[in-house]
Amino acid sequence: LVRYCSDACQRDHKSHHEEACKIRAAELRDELLFQQPESNHLGDCPICMLPLSLDLKIVLICCGKLICNGCAHANQVREEEASLDPFYRKPAPSRCPICQESLKFTPDELEKFKMKRIKMNDPVAMNQEGILQHNEGDYNSAFEYYTKAAELGDVAAHFQLSLLYDDGQGVEKDEKKRLYHLEEAAIGGHPGARHKFGCLEGMNGRTERAAKHLIIAASMGHDGSIKFLLDSCRSGGISKDDLAAALRAHKAAVDATKSPQREAAE
Repeated sequence: LVRYCSDACQRDHKSHHEEACKIRAAELRDELLFQQPESNHLGDCPICMLPLSLDLKIVLICCGKLICNGCAHANQVREEEASLDPFYRKPAPSRCPICQESLKFTPDELEKFKMKRIKMNDPVAMNQEGILQHNEGDYNSAFEYYTKAAELGDVAAHFQLSLLYDDGQGVEKDEKKRLYHLEEAAIGGHPGARHKFGCLEGMNGRTERAAKHLIIAASMGHDGSIKFLLDSCRSGGISKDDLAAALRAHKAAVDATKSPQREAAE
């Protein structure tokens, strides 16, 4: 990128560098896009501190936290054991393991908690409400919730916005915005977005870029990307060494999400 010595210098010479700047900006964006994220977009369970599984996770609507199924199960077992303690005169209440709120909600209380989290600008609650509105066919409301959640940094909301721009639901179809939100989700560690990018690049004949996306997705534990990489290896799209490395990374990512508590919960 070009650094100008003054405002006057920029006005006089910017037009000579504009094309080169666009090319360099695209290169920098690519470097960011193809960096391997430290973890998937879900991060770690705040209780056991192990990476959250892509499939088995629980949203605590009372405090907006994501925990693993193993810690939720352990909390349930602990409460059941406490209720059998002779020192307890009545069953121990079921409480959130994070904020200690009661987990026994009426539908009205559940709605109250949800709206409270949304008013507190909780991006997880906003994204969850967006998904609910999306599934009910209210795409305009879904778009509003996804947009607010994405502005607050929710990676999953960026992925959901890419779907709305792709389908033209609640908003006009816009390929540029669809790709922008898909990129933001992929950069943020969303394996589904990364996998979708790999498929798009493959359909456009950019096999090398497609393979990079799929390898990154596989290294975050995405099963579907492994299947695509196997097919790509058979057709000569990637080498056996690259496939072997992707398989090892996938296994390591999946193994990192395992624990005795999580296995007991299944």
